[in-house]
Amino acid sequence: MEATAGAPNGPPAANPPTESWPFTVTRHTPTIGAEIGDIDLRERLDDATCLALRRALLKYKVLFFRDQDITPAQHVAIARRFGELEVHPAFPHHPDHPELVILGRGESKGGRENLYHSDVSWREIPSMGSMLRCIQCPEVGGDTMWINMVAAYENLPDDVKTLIADLTAAHEFLPLFGIAVPEEQHDEMRKRFPPAIHPVVRTHPETGEKVLYVNEAFTTHLANFGHKTVGRYRIGFDFKLAEMDLLQYLFRQAQAPEYQVRLKWRPNTVAFWDNRSCQHYAIQDYFPAVRQMMRATIIGDRPV
Repeated sequence: MEATAGAPNGPPAANPPTESWPFTVTRHTPTIGAEIGDIDLRERLDDATCLALRRALLKYKVLFFRDQDITPAQHVAIARRFGELEVHPAFPHHPDHPELVILGRGESKGGRENLYHSDVSWREIPSMGSMLRCIQCPEVGGDTMWINMVAAYENLPDDVKTLIADLTAAHEFLPLFGIAVPEEQHDEMRKRFPPAIHPVVRTHPETGEKVLYVNEAFTTHLANFGHKTVGRYRIGFDFKLAEMDLLQYLFRQAQAPEYQVRLKWRPNTVAFWDNRSCQHYAIQDYFPAVRQMMRATIIGDRPV
């Protein structure tokens, strides 16, 4: 049974439609996020339940599961029901499951994930989704926010939509992850992961929604801004400032609380989100408390 329903990017409808789910669904905000209940991720889910979870993911962008005491093997197994899993080149991995990255912060080292981003957008074929499980978290602090980038695009002024309709942007690995990779390996990593050029506005392959697809963690510049704005600016100085101003304006759309949902973690909470349609931000307010997480990331498709 669904607690509330209505337009995914606006207030609940006067007569909200109903949808049948094989689990309970409780929305967290009018725009994004829902908690899934009456489901046990330790068990192998049947195809109908997995299909329903995928439908819920498309509708709510991020799903939350509480009290899921799953093993690393079970974590990999449930994530793999939604697609092939990647092995991250920079994060430490679980010793028995390289598909699981270990995100551990606290005591001696604070986190650096407090940037709005979509996981691995620097790949030529970025992520479809991520499934993150809390192992240990502070009593207070260490929340994560997710942002509906479909709503962020839909609410842009029409002139901005026209301006960015055919723009592309470069997404790069090293600006953020260079600090995690020894400097002598940077040239190798540049060859392995050259800048990926993606549309600024991508079309979601399953819903057809338009998505604002730039993020402050990995997007470095607009790749074809000059070609698309010939004659619009007097001199190179104006052109470059206009490109930087536009990109910063697009980055700031993720900061609007109206597009966001915030999760307070508890041990054995699992969050499953669609990297194609949302960004997230891990709040680094808990140092030196300990926060230990494991994440599986599902390979997606080439943005178009």
